[in-house]
Order: sequence, then structure tokens, then C-alpha cells
Amino acid sequence: MLGYFGPEGTFTHQALLALRPGESAQPYLSVPGVLEAVRHGQITAGLVPIENSVEGGVSATLDYLAGHSRLQIIDEVLLEVAFGLYVRPGTAIEAVRTVLTHPHAAAQVRGWLAEHLPDASVTEQGSTADAARRVADPESGFDAAICAAVAGELYGLEPLATQIADNRGAVTRFILVSRPVRPAPISGHDKTSLVIHLRADQPGGLIEALQQFAARGINLCRVESRPEKTKIGHYSFSIDAQGHVFERRMQAALAALHRTSRRLVFLGSYPSADGQTVKQTAGSRDEEFAASDRWLAGVLNPSRVRGA
Repeated sequence: MLGYFGPEGTFTHQALLALRPGESAQPYLSVPGVLEAVRHGQITAGLVPIENSVEGGVSATLDYLAGHSRLQIIDEVLLEVAFGLYVRPGTAIEAVRTVLTHPHAAAQVRGWLAEHLPDASVTEQGSTADAARRVADPESGFDAAICAAVAGELYGLEPLATQIADNRGAVTRFILVSRPVRPAPISGHDKTSLVIHLRADQPGGLIEALQQFAARGINLCRVESRPEKTKIGHYSFSIDAQGHVFERRMQAALAALHRTSRRLVFLGSYPSADGQTVKQTAGSRDEEFAASDRWLAGVLNPSRVRGA
């Protein structure tokens, strides 16, 4: 049984249907709810949003993963997100005074709202699908929902406007999270995710951590700071790196980070949804690590090498 950030009709639900078609799945009303269900073994894996091309990281997902090491990302999917303004049948745009949607959706349509509904009150809570569900109830106090077409249709709403996002072609990245498992074999277009908690707040601390990747020819595709929620100025760093934990260069980088950081959370190695081939620079390939191992063995035990 899988889980997802629901209810039925959310973009997360659409993404899950694309990633795991035909599998039974249970909706949860919050991102922490999905991840808690995974952590306690109530579901085998759960899909949650982690990043949007317009708004950046999804705080609820990043913060939960930073604090819980007993979870692992096993897959990801990208979904183009399109928003519309949906109302109960017969509602004119002039009658829309209250709008309900998810905070990320609201952020992506602010320009459209300012132009077309400048006097409307916008409430940001729940999910886009839940907004559609509530708007379908005439007693809810809300006139319109900003949601996906599937959610509007699901709850019997009709569109007053479609494609209302300020930035067309926005994409959201979703991750499938399970309890720790052995990572899938190297695919050649892999991504490794982790969270670094620095040992101390000192000049160059983050640079020292990032140099562990640079020195081994590992490209980073996302670096994001998140407050540790202890005291002001204390941050952890959520990172996506191109490559797989089964590669020697990645193992060397992670081992170095484990030695030099206060806490290192490994969040998994998995195929990247964009299919981008991971490039390896000279000196970072596994066969070159093996050659250096043989050379070092010769330095440490010359007689054994001569007799071989």
C-alpha cells in the first residue's frame, strides 16, 4: 500500500498515478502525515512534493526529512503544474469574493489574482484538491478554488479561468519515500540526497563541506539551507548530488562528510526523473580509484608488489 499527500485529486495524486499506475494508494491530509505513516510501517512508501521550479523547496518535506534519518528516497517524478479558478456551477467571476487554495498555488498565481480579482480575499491552507472539495459546499464560505482540472471535475466545479499561473510551464518534483532499503543499482542518471548538519558555526564551514564534492568531481544540482529550529542562525543544508552511493567517489565524499560534520543524514540514491546522464571528470571514475588503491598498496608494501 502506497500513500500520498491528498486528498484525491491533488497534483501529488496525479504524480503518483504517473509513477506507480495501478497500485492501491491511501491519501493523507498533510506531508508529515504521509511520512509518519511510512516511518511507522503503515504504508510501504509515500509520495510527497519536495521542490517547485518557481517557489523552490517544500518546507514541510525538507524539514521532516532533515530530522528523521529512518527514511529514504527511492524514486522521483516531475509533473508540470497547471492551475485554474474553479467555482460552483452558475457562479460569475464578479461574484467571487473569497478564494481558497494551497500556499504554493497562491504564490504562483498572485499576478493573475491581482489583475482579475484584486478585491478577493485569498485563504492559503490545506491542499488544492481540498480547496475544491470545500468550495463545492455552498455553506463553506468560499466562492472559488485555485486547483487542478482533475480536482475541479472531481468535485463538480466548473472553470472560470484556466492556465492562470504567472509562470507557465512550472514543474513540481515529487519524491517516493520508504523506510531504509538497499539502493537500486546504478542507472547512469542517478541522484544522491543528503542533509548536512555542520559541526560548528564558523567561517568557511559550508565551503569545507561542499569541497568534499568538488574535490571528487561530483556536481551538485540543489543546495538549500533550512533552519534547525533550535536557535536563530543555526541551519542544516539539504543537498542533491549527481551520482550514486555505489560509486567510489560518492562513498569517499560521504565518508569525509560523516567525519567532519556534526550529523549527516543519507536520504538515498535513486534514478533522476530528468534522465540526465551523470558526467564523470578525469580522476573520479571507479577504475581510477581502483588504480590508486593498487598504487598505494605498492607504496605500503613494495616487496609484495615486486613478488606479484
